Amino acid sequence: MTTATLLAPAPAATTPPPVQWPRPYRWTVQQFHDANEQGVFGEGSRVILIHGELVEQGPMNPTHAMGVGLVNAVLSKVFAEGFYVRVQLPIFVKRDTDPIPDFAVVVGSPRDFPTHPTTAALVVEVADSSLALDTTTKAELYATAGIADYWVIDIQHRVLLVFRDPSPLPDGGMHYRTQLALTPADSVSPLAAPTATIRVADLLP
Repeated sequence: MTTATLLAPAPAATTPPPVQWPRPYRWTVQQFHDANEQGVFGEGSRVILIHGELVEQGPMNPTHAMGVGLVNAVLSKVFAEGFYVRVQLPIFVKRDTDPIPDFAVVVGSPRDFPTHPTTAALVVEVADSSLALDTTTKAELYATAGIADYWVIDIQHRVLLVFRDPSPLPDGGMHYRTQLALTPADSVSPLAAPTATIRVADLLP
């Protein structure tokens, strides 16, 4: 008689537990400002805070610096009365976001801001290597903050990009419904100073 040998059943396949990756640490604006005051980022660094993440913009090249100077000269004349032109100073867009725009024109005077503003009448960024960030992520942030007039000086292509009409997106958030590209031959008037005329050529290095 033949005796059959029964094999033990194979163990059931098990799915390994998902890998628990460490969660990234997210900064708040207050932590970011505290660290900056303590000199954590080093003198001359250009660090901004976007959605809780630190973004290093790198040193400012001479062309960018010239653009900042030109824009400052123009805005200081146009907004000489009743406005405060903040140059590379914080703006409290969200709890975890401070993009530190090149220019934020706010209503009032420096003494009206014991804390950083949360919006502005006009924001201007001078862009070279930061163009993609300035025209996407920052544009959405400024639209969400209710900033009606946002300009980007595109140094490489020598155009002024004007973003206006903040509008909601279907899936949440905000964007600018109107986007214009102005050449050096064009002129523009800020929404907050409609009687003023600014030549685009005067803003471009």
